[in-house]
Amino acid sequence: MRIGVIRAKVTNCETSSELWAEIEREADEIVAKYELLEINKRPAVAQTRALYRALGKDPNRYRVASEALCRRVIRGLGLYRIDTLVDMINLVSMKSGYAISGLDGDKLVGDMLTMGVGEDGEEYCGIGRGLLNIAGMPVYRDAVGGVATPTSDEERTKITIDTCTLQMNINGFGPEMPMEEAVSWSVELLRKYANATEVECDIISVR
Repeated sequence: MRIGVIRAKVTNCETSSELWAEIEREADEIVAKYELLEINKRPAVAQTRALYRALGKDPNRYRVASEALCRRVIRGLGLYRIDTLVDMINLVSMKSGYAISGLDGDKLVGDMLTMGVGEDGEEYCGIGRGLLNIAGMPVYRDAVGGVATPTSDEERTKITIDTCTLQMNINGFGPEMPMEEAVSWSVELLRKYANATEVECDIISVR
């Protein structure tokens, strides 16, 4: 497992036509490259799904976010246009195959995030999903509780138009795009579209 970690001061805003054009080009490439039933065989997606199964979670019921994005594009449903930070993260997720946690760093409680496994009855409100059963999912927690899983981030720490500090975790449970490339491209996009400053990056490897 390799996790690309990025933290930066940012300026969020409505998604520009230039960024949206990049997203649409990538969506077109996904449609040209994959059939619907092939998305779950992408290396990064397949390994995350395998992790879900190993932890007792059904990856067909609780889809990996990158898989869900690509499936939506292939089915011709299009992508929601939300804001610069969220749409940029979706772009990186589609291209890399990695599920990405995008959090408002100023809403995180405490001085660290830990990763563990969701427990039965653990309260977690997924963005746009309501209460989400995260038992058996990999989950990031701050001092209060869960903030992110590969299926959905939590409402409490979600990105809004007012987000000034971005915490971005690129979850490589299996290799696809080289993690160094995913991190450097993400930073490039953040600087180009969100005026990112005070950028801190790291890649955490776990064996």
